[in-house]
Amino acid sequence: MVNKDMRIIKRRKGRIEYFYLQHSFRDNGKVITKEKYLGKDIPKNIEAVKEKFQLEAQKNLYGKLERVKENFQKEWRKYPESAKEKELEEIAIAFTYNTNAIEGSTITLEEAREIIHNKVAPNKSLKDIRETESHAKVFFDMLNKKEKISNGLLLRWHKEIFGETKPDIAGKFRNYLVRVGNYIAPDWQDVVKLMNELVKFAEVKLNPVELAARAHYRFEKIHPFGDGNGRIGRLIMNRILWHSGYPMIIIEYKKRKFYYKALQKGEEGFLNYFIKKYIRIHKRHLYGA
Repeated sequence: MVNKDMRIIKRRKGRIEYFYLQHSFRDNGKVITKEKYLGKDIPKNIEAVKEKFQLEAQKNLYGKLERVKENFQKEWRKYPESAKEKELEEIAIAFTYNTNAIEGSTITLEEAREIIHNKVAPNKSLKDIRETESHAKVFFDMLNKKEKISNGLLLRWHKEIFGETKPDIAGKFRNYLVRVGNYIAPDWQDVVKLMNELVKFAEVKLNPVELAARAHYRFEKIHPFGDGNGRIGRLIMNRILWHSGYPMIIIEYKKRKFYYKALQKGEEGFLNYFIKKYIRIHKRHLYGA
C-alpha cells in the first residue's frame, strides 16, 4: 500500500498537460516534497511506480533508523552489566505500567515499581496486581530468550499473563466472534490460518522498525485472543526490535488516543505514525550517544 501523502498532480504548458507524482513527508520538523515526472499520460503501472518512488523518498528515513541502532549499540556496550540490569528493569516497569494502563489497569507507575522492583503489593485489585507481576515476568523472559515468534510462543505468553486472572481464555485462540468498537475482527475459524501467515511474516527481511510496526498492526487486526491482544501485540513489537539490536519503544498511556487513531488509519497510516514516533523518542541516538 502507498502512503496517502502521495498524489498525482497535473501541470499545463501551453496546450499540453504533463503529469507528476508528488510525495510529501516530514523530516526534522519540516515538510519535504519530492516530485517524479510521469509524462503526458499516467502510466498503466502507476501503483508500481508509486511504490518505487515512495521507497526512494524514504531512504533517508531508513538511514536514520540504522543510525539509531548503531548509536544505541555503541552506548549500550559501554554499560556495565549491573547498569544494564537496572536500565532494563526501568524499561520493564514503564512498559508494564503503560501497556496495562492502556487496557484499563488501575496500577500506577509507582505501584508498578513497587510490585516489580520491591515485590510489594499495593492496596489495589488482585487482578491488576497479578497481571502486573505476570507481564513483567514475560517481558524479562522475552528479553533474555531469543525465541522465534510462533503461535506456541504467543499462546504461552498469553497463558502466563492471564492464567490466574482470565483462566477461561488464557493461552487459547478465540472460538467466537469479537468486535472492537466498530471493528469486527476476522471470523474465528480463520484465526489459525491468519496467525500462521503472521508468524511467517515476522521472519520477512524488512527494516526491524518497519517489521515491528507491520507485525503489531496485523496482529491487532487478527485479534486472535478473546482479551489481552494489545498487550501481546506490544510484546511482539518489542521482541522484534530488541532482538534485532534496536532500542525498544513504549506506547504511553497518556498518548493512547494517538495510538488508537493510528490503528484506525490502515497499515500504511500506522507505519507512518510508528516510524515518526520511534525516531522522535530515540532522537538522541541519531547523532551519537
